[in-house]
Amino acid sequence: MKTNKKLHLFGFFILSFFLSELLFRIIMDAHNVAPFGLGLWISFIFSFSIGMVFLAIGSIFHSKLNFIICAGLLCIVGFFYSSQLVYHDFFRTFYTFYSAGNSAQVIDFWREILSGIWSNLLWIVIFFIPMILLIIFRKGPFSFEKSNAKVIISLFAFSLFLHGGGLMMVTSGDKSQNTAYDLYFHNSSPVLSVEKLGLLTSMRVDFMRQVTDWSPVLKEPTFVTAPPDKTEDLEKPTEELPGDIPAQYNMMEIDFETLIKKEKKNAIKKMHQYFSKVPPTKKNDYTGKFKGYNLIFITAEGFSPYGVDKEITPTLHKLVHEGYQFTDFYVPLWDVSTSDGEYVALNGLIPKPGVWSFSKSGNNHVPFVMGNQLGKLGYKTVAYHNHTYSYYDRHVSHPNMGYSYKGIGNGLDIKETWPSSDLEMMKKTTGDYMKDEPFHAYYMTVSGHLEYNFGGNQMAYKNKDYVSHMNRSDQAKAYMATQIELDRAMEYLLSQLEKEGVADNTLIALSADHYPYGLDYKTIDEFEGKEVERNFDLYKSNLIVYAKGMDETVITKPVSSLDILPTLSNLMGLEYDSRLLMGTDIFSDSDPLVIFRNKSFITDKGRYNAETKKFTPNAGAEVNQSYLDQMISIVNQKFYYSAQILENDYYQAVLGEP
Repeated sequence: MKTNKKLHLFGFFILSFFLSELLFRIIMDAHNVAPFGLGLWISFIFSFSIGMVFLAIGSIFHSKLNFIICAGLLCIVGFFYSSQLVYHDFFRTFYTFYSAGNSAQVIDFWREILSGIWSNLLWIVIFFIPMILLIIFRKGPFSFEKSNAKVIISLFAFSLFLHGGGLMMVTSGDKSQNTAYDLYFHNSSPVLSVEKLGLLTSMRVDFMRQVTDWSPVLKEPTFVTAPPDKTEDLEKPTEELPGDIPAQYNMMEIDFETLIKKEKKNAIKKMHQYFSKVPPTKKNDYTGKFKGYNLIFITAEGFSPYGVDKEITPTLHKLVHEGYQFTDFYVPLWDVSTSDGEYVALNGLIPKPGVWSFSKSGNNHVPFVMGNQLGKLGYKTVAYHNHTYSYYDRHVSHPNMGYSYKGIGNGLDIKETWPSSDLEMMKKTTGDYMKDEPFHAYYMTVSGHLEYNFGGNQMAYKNKDYVSHMNRSDQAKAYMATQIELDRAMEYLLSQLEKEGVADNTLIALSADHYPYGLDYKTIDEFEGKEVERNFDLYKSNLIVYAKGMDETVITKPVSSLDILPTLSNLMGLEYDSRLLMGTDIFSDSDPLVIFRNKSFITDKGRYNAETKKFTPNAGAEVNQSYLDQMISIVNQKFYYSAQILENDYYQAVLGEP
């Protein structure tokens, strides 16, 4: 009888795990987590091992304590599922133990967290039902009696055997990128991992990686050279600048051959070998077009084409349509934190999986960011953020980028509402630098932050009357109201530039940190007037590059936020090395490449979905397998070497500057 009750408890654990996973997947189906995909069954197989471990732990002590332990373990499982549900609603990704270790940052959004808990309360309660049932029926079909050491050891041993069954299922299938095998052993992608492995397995793997200081084992890709027509001119420069630098390329004088010979660290040596073969971008008619200009660079929270309206946000409309017009621009969302979008735009690098790349870069040499590039030329360089100054460790990353930095708590004195006003930030800061040409100001705004409603969002409430006439849902109206605050901030900025007499000599660049993921998909579809494709088109956005009196130019090739830094560097005629960045100058003749977090990509020939492994060519484009293999290799290279730059402080190694 005791053995049967132990088996009942074991079966109850497995059933609880399976139903929780299935329910979680059904809820997440709208976010591309397939309810009945292979990941569900991998999770089910691993659940036998977890259930056996729970049974063993729940048999070590006396019955009352064993019962408390079993109920506590089910409580932890319920907490994982419910907390990940709320976190995903807020950040559109799943938290890792690395993120949880920095959870104090998230507490700043306690209002949104409470709202997320309330809106998902029914599901949260359901995830705790296994624990509740165990408590109710603890004296019925289950046994919590203590087992002897031999039995407990046998249970743990059998759990390892069952775990091996799960590993066999993972290793017996496809081993290419984004598969269960890749995500279990080599890669880190919370969203894909939950889909391919299940939530509990993903969190177990992530926990082991955290305690062992694991780093993503990105397979070193095979180098694929550029087509001959892109490299042949390198052999015959027609003009030279001081230092024997070929005048027609954005590259610096780096003696890779000598560096390779002298380097003792194998990882650095391989990077030298890789970057020595990367074709640099050519200089072009836009090189130095804004040389000597002041620069105002803005990362706008949640900015998107949905917030651009000729009547409601006229200044944003003006900036989007009167400067350079990028008709196929994307701002991908990355895996670990929303600061990754800011990191991409400012550093021209892909974030490293599993860490806060922006924070980690604060200890590295970052010579190509605009603050450091322009600071070397005598520019006054300042940065502002109208939220807590230390959020995502910006007090570490921003000074390292060459900025005199102010946020709320270290010099930016503005009203602390949620969210704070971009307009007020602009009014309090433009006087700091506009009289000190040349200047470069960087802003990270916050008025466009979720949640998009008129109850908890002060900017939406402030501008509610201006959107009340719109024939849209309340969420859509609230989002537009937050963008009005950004629009007014930009209007004020333009007026101050005119007032100070520097408008004719100032370049403005603005992009989003990510799409407004606080909007429900049905609201995004409402803005678009159709169902939005979610692997590519969801991330389509606007890039503003504007200077007073500039010629209107339409750029139709696909580009992304990864290309912003090299493009601005080229436009301002700065000395930088295009080989050492992962994006490219938009105005160069280099083939366009837009990269997404799951390694999908867009080129001038079509789109490749890395999850379905399907390439959809553009009309009239002919693509063979050789081209596809080459592009997949190039994307893998960029992910790998971008992470290596961050991990090894590579710019310090290659340029030898402090």
